[in-house]
Amino acid sequence: MELILIRHAQPAWAEPDGTAVNDPGLTDLGRLQAQTIAARLATLSYDGPTELLVSTARRARQTAEPIAEAMGLEATHHDWIHEIRLPPDWEGTPAQEVGRRLRDARARPRDQWWIGLGQGSESFRDFHERVTTGLEGALAERDVTRHPDDPEHLWSVPEHAGRLVIVAHAGTNSVVLSHLLGIAPQPWEWERFASNHASFTILDTTPIASGSIWSLQLFSGVAHIADEVEVTK
Repeated sequence: MELILIRHAQPAWAEPDGTAVNDPGLTDLGRLQAQTIAARLATLSYDGPTELLVSTARRARQTAEPIAEAMGLEATHHDWIHEIRLPPDWEGTPAQEVGRRLRDARARPRDQWWIGLGQGSESFRDFHERVTTGLEGALAERDVTRHPDDPEHLWSVPEHAGRLVIVAHAGTNSVVLSHLLGIAPQPWEWERFASNHASFTILDTTPIASGSIWSLQLFSGVAHIADEVEVTK
């Protein structure tokens, strides 16, 4: 089975008046980035069914639109793929103030990282549980499950398992990577696997022992982005 994780293209985190947006769409540059990754994905051949799963966030849905068209796929939208949710009162706050809060939050002790960014935000514990439960559920629907002989390390992967293209976020993709590669979670996952906007990461299953493991083939690939289209974090 092949899993392609797409990080959404550049979002417009601030309105023209400088206020923050919790669920932004793409910038003009972001739309160009989305077009470039769609063109690249359309060239990748695969012997088997391909499905397109997309976060419910606007920036992910807009990134997925040209991908769906280029690959001839119908996108399905899933809440478990959504990024960790920010405090609702950040909406409409000056973007500079939100930036300051995020910078200050980086200096928190590790135990405080687990509990979220403020009133009404999603804790990392809840975020991790939402993503990993949704991921394993999506895989199980395609008959990809933990191996009964060694469920901590091995997976059962049928021959008919196809390819999943998931348009998501830095945090979501980082949790998926850690979980499938068997790495213990940290509340700063997106810093451990820091990916570029409109990049793609590829995992594949490899037969090992009596089952299969997930193998990282490519991380945060941006070679598809042309010289005239800026790469952004």
